[in-house]
Order: sequence, then C-alpha cells, then structure tokens
Amino acid sequence: MTISQLVTHSGGFHADELMSSVILTRLFPEAELVRSRDKQLLTPSEGKIIYDVGGDYDAVAQIFDHHQRPSPLREDEQPYSSFGLIWAHYGRAYLAAMAVPEGDIEEIHTKFDTKFVLPIDLLDNGAMDPSVAGPLSILTLPTLLGSLKPVFDDPSPTADDDAFFAALPIARSFVEAMIRNYAAKARAKSIVLEAIEAAGTSPILELPIGMPYRSVLEDAGADHILFVVNPRGDGWTIGGIKLSHDTFDQRADLPAAWAGLTDEALEAASGVKGAKFCHNARFIAVADTREAIMEMAALAVKEAQ
Repeated sequence: MTISQLVTHSGGFHADELMSSVILTRLFPEAELVRSRDKQLLTPSEGKIIYDVGGDYDAVAQIFDHHQRPSPLREDEQPYSSFGLIWAHYGRAYLAAMAVPEGDIEEIHTKFDTKFVLPIDLLDNGAMDPSVAGPLSILTLPTLLGSLKPVFDDPSPTADDDAFFAALPIARSFVEAMIRNYAAKARAKSIVLEAIEAAGTSPILELPIGMPYRSVLEDAGADHILFVVNPRGDGWTIGGIKLSHDTFDQRADLPAAWAGLTDEALEAASGVKGAKFCHNARFIAVADTREAIMEMAALAVKEAQ
C-alpha cells in the first residue's frame, strides 16, 4: 500500500506523536505530514496513517490512537502511547530502513522498545512520574522536547506547527543515534567474544579497536577479565571494567601510584618506558606502544590481585 498522508493532531505536541512521526516519515518520506483535528482528515482511508488522534486503534484501518476507552495495553498490561503502537507495527521496517542487519532486527527492536519507547509510553499515560529521574527530571528527553513548544504568548497562528516541525529533526537525531549505537553493539559482540576466547584465562582482554564490551563480558560470564586494552589514535589505552552502567566502581582500579600522572612522572612511578597518562580516577591510562600498555596491564593485574 502506498502511504500518501500521515495525520496527527494539531495544537500542542508531546514526545509520543513526535517520535511516531520520526518513524513514519523515515518509512514514508514522500507522504504529507498533516496536523489537524478536522474530522474528514481523521477518517481512515486508503493511503493514510492516523496516529495519536482519532479515538481508535485499528491496525488494519491504519489508525493508532490510545486515548479511547478501553485503551490499548501491552501483553504485560502496561499502556501504549501512539509511539508504542507505531513502534510495534512499524519498528522492524524502520530498523530495516536504517540498514540494521536482518539477524539483529528482532533483538534491537525489543531493546529499543524496552529502553526508549516504553518510558515515553508510560510518561504520556501518566503511569510514570517524571520525578523518578530526580534532579535530572528536567533533562529527560520528553521534557527537553516539550521545552521546544512555543511560549504561551507567541502570537503566530502557526506557532504550534512551526515548533513541531522544528522539533522533528531534533527528535530524529536522538532516535537514529540510539539505533546506530544498538547496531554497533551488535556488530561488536562477535569481535569481543573472539577476544574473550583468545584471552583464555588471562585477566587482560585485548581488542582491535575501542568498542562496547561490558555487556558481552557479563553475558559470557568472563568475570576473570579485569582490564581491557586497545589501540587508540597513535597510542594504546588500558581501561578498567565498570561494575554497572550506573556506577564508576570497577572490577579493579589502576595502581594508586599512577593516579593523575603524565609522561616522565608516570614512567618513573610505573617503571614503564612510554607510559603517557593515567586518569586521576584510575579508570584509564595511555601509553605509546602495545608493548608499553601490556607491561602496564601486567603491573595493574599484579597489584589488583
């Protein structure tokens, strides 16, 4: 079916229909995006997708609203917003359009739904309070997108539409960046698994380039790995492994005697020719060569153990 018109409501906007528009305009770039409350425009017809308005959820008729009663719920009975409905029906096609390999689409579709779509669904339905983000609540993506709405005394009759269309590419940049990152993690997985196998019982994991690795280590049960080394720019780095995404605590820190040192001072403290820098927080250090970084890694392991 050729889609020639994408219809959502006029007036103020929220993250859910903005994000839905990101997905749909990527899939149907030639379609006209219309913001309206006109009943005729909100009547389903061939070649039209209606979302976040219209009082019905009917995928066959291509209408995806969530404000009616009963409202559409996920299998676990958490509420959908229009974004969740659009993602459920069009997310896989969107990932394919983003050149995500077919074998990774299902995993990334689920991960993005859980991490990105569901929180917007919950916030839009009042099933989650923004205050759960604590002092960072004003910096959450839905709040930041909401800040792009026009001010109350903007006299322009097109203020809402102008703000919506200005916000759309900003929202797109966040969605596409997140998908690119998920796809990159999927690509990195096989490389990290090969490196884990090559490391054997060694507590040092050597990677050919900097890449996401922590979740792969956890899934593989490689708890014996304490440090990761890889080339970067014209040198090499050694890094510790965070215990979780939400902490700076690591499986092991670099030696305390190296903290904050550079160049000759770090060479003297470590005894390694070519040592260049160690962060004061002891989570990363840099050296000129692979030989130097491996020597630093061996020393770091010895102290940690």
